Amino acid sequence: MDPINVFKGYGKVENLEDQSQPRNTNTTIARTRKPLITTVAIFSILLLTLTIGLLLGALIHEVETEPPESPSLSSNSADSLKAVCNVTRYPESCFSSISNLTSPKPTDPEAIFKLSLRVSIAELTKFKTTVSNSNEAALRDCQTQIEDALGRLGDSVAAMEVGPGEKVLTEAKISDLQTWISAAMTDQETCLDGLEEMKSTAVDEVRTKMQRSREYTSNCLAILATIHTLLDKLHMSLH
Repeated sequence: MDPINVFKGYGKVENLEDQSQPRNTNTTIARTRKPLITTVAIFSILLLTLTIGLLLGALIHEVETEPPESPSLSSNSADSLKAVCNVTRYPESCFSSISNLTSPKPTDPEAIFKLSLRVSIAELTKFKTTVSNSNEAALRDCQTQIEDALGRLGDSVAAMEVGPGEKVLTEAKISDLQTWISAAMTDQETCLDGLEEMKSTAVDEVRTKMQRSREYTSNCLAILATIHTLLDKLHMSLH
């Protein structure tokens, strides 16, 4: 073998070894950097997650500790009155009768209930005048029933007239009011039943004239029956 060629070949081997060396070094560095990059990435994700969690926790705490909005079913008093009247069987007569009473309109369900009682009393009193001068026996009996109904509704209003520090409504008072208002409704029905039994010629006229007072009394009872639900919507309790 030619000595020169041998040395030339040896030189090529050395050159190949020299060329391969940097690649091995880069590979080692890359392998070293991989775990480091992964660690940094994981740490960054954990830090971001922790930061988001703290922000969410602060936000939830702020929402939970915020004072409740001022009690109103709506910023519009007319909407509040509609919301209360919508629980009744006759929402239109409820709204129209109370909305014509006062200004500004109340948004407190207890105040609206009290107004509905006054509306019922006023209408029933007006109806009473239509039968008070009649000589017909059935109508005289009917008048007695109407006077009894007015007495019960009057007791209901009086029960809500309270002094300083006293509650307008209590659980015991609600129970009494339900009894009195239900009895007032029964009195009106008894008036009509009596006219029908005695075959009074005035029964249809009386039924027509009594329709509004019956609706108003029914509205009172419906508002009272759902007073807790209405107060809950306002974030209120009996007061």
